[in-house]
Amino acid sequence: MKLLAELAEATHPTLLVISGPTAVGKTALCVQLAQQLGTEVVSADSRQFFRELTIGTAKPTPEEMQGVPHHFINSHSITEDYNAGRFEQDALALLYQLFQRHRVVILTGGSGLYLQAVTEGFDALPAVDPAVRQQIKQELAARGLEPLVQELARLDPVTYQRIDRQNHQRVVRALEISRGTGQPFSSFHGQTATARPFQTVKIALNRSREELYQRIDARMDLMLAQGLEAEARALYPHRHHNALQTVGYKELFDYFEGQYDYAEAVRLLKRNSRHYAKRQLTWLRRDAEYQWLEL
Repeated sequence: MKLLAELAEATHPTLLVISGPTAVGKTALCVQLAQQLGTEVVSADSRQFFRELTIGTAKPTPEEMQGVPHHFINSHSITEDYNAGRFEQDALALLYQLFQRHRVVILTGGSGLYLQAVTEGFDALPAVDPAVRQQIKQELAARGLEPLVQELARLDPVTYQRIDRQNHQRVVRALEISRGTGQPFSSFHGQTATARPFQTVKIALNRSREELYQRIDARMDLMLAQGLEAEARALYPHRHHNALQTVGYKELFDYFEGQYDYAEAVRLLKRNSRHYAKRQLTWLRRDAEYQWLEL
């Protein structure tokens, strides 16, 4: 692989970003590359941070890591208010240390916002009257998430396509900016990239749609066989935490509450995971710096 040879000869600190949709095979490739480059892996998966979430986040097992150090896995609790801004600060501090002993470090994950936080930083968002956010939260409590998602689709189609639309915190934040400023939330992103003391190489993984969807369905079947339902039941009392407003848990929480039967819960788990993969791909394709690798 030409890229691997170039990375091995890198003279400047280089961050190798490996991204792609859920279940595409990021972990296996990152471990292989880390072994060949003699380096470590930094996870930018916004759900694998949390110690309490294991089966539903497809965390790599010690066997899968094969001795390669992985950072930001099981690093936080769901009770902590951890976000992309804090991750940017923590990850950059860690990278400073890692680049003292490695010329190349791997950053991986499917959470586009968290990858962007490390590689580019965020544009300063305008201040908005707190009453706007309070109004949106009242509407969320009274009518649920779906009307807010539909409003976001009207006000900011770009953000609607890119974010996890089942994550109420991100929907509320995007609407807060869009309503409060009269401009789409997406218009405040990507205007200026913050200079970093390392060069970045971005690789996006993909497979044919049929194969990717088969892998997603198989992963969900495996998670259920491993005890995802029991894990979700144990986490149900904590369902209000932002970390649990996500595909893989929310469908089971609704099942526990009697909104549908088990068969429908499984169908929604698979369908919503496929939809999430499509949104991940949409996000990545908007960044022209990614080199695409078909697996």
